[in-house]
Amino acid sequence: MRIITISRQFGSGGRELGKRLADRLGWDYYDKEIIDTLAAEHGLDPEYVKRALSNHGWHNVQLSYRNSFSNLLYHPGASTQLLCREREVLKSIAALGNDCIIIGRDADVILEDYHPFRIYVCAETQARLARCMKHEASRPQEERLTEKQILRNIRKIDKNRSSTREIISGRPCDDCSAFELIVNTTGWEIKKLTAAVGDFALQWFEG
Repeated sequence: MRIITISRQFGSGGRELGKRLADRLGWDYYDKEIIDTLAAEHGLDPEYVKRALSNHGWHNVQLSYRNSFSNLLYHPGASTQLLCREREVLKSIAALGNDCIIIGRDADVILEDYHPFRIYVCAETQARLARCMKHEASRPQEERLTEKQILRNIRKIDKNRSSTREIISGRPCDDCSAFELIVNTTGWEIKKLTAAVGDFALQWFEG
């Protein structure tokens, strides 16, 4: 069993990289919406979780850029109960024994006993803003966020992710020693980075 976890700054392209890696490698893929949905289920009935997770990583679920802004669960006020449910979901994913890629949720910390290949994706602020603005341009004019709103959301999400990570791991989010690979996507097309990152990860597992 091989697990790749991807932590990232918002707008750096980490989710896109993870999805492209999963498609390229043919591995299961889990992003925040999938894990949030499962974690929100009351009681987390074992059979329900087993059935939900067995659907090959929900490969057909569409990435939702907009939902990342509207559903900010990375914050100090997130309930302990929710964090515990997320932990249970991640453990259930690992228990399936399938090669997989997991985006966010501090999966690298929670699943450290499985020795995942841990990636951190970052980018310069202007590159992140440009990526977000590109996504906004595809939305109806009346629903688009302004540049100022996007920057504010980026800072808020990064701050909340950092706070949650420190709560879970006891380490700052910029602790570079916590990752096997750090990818700066500034100036790169994610599609062009995917093959190199995938080859690097496979070499690491073989070593």
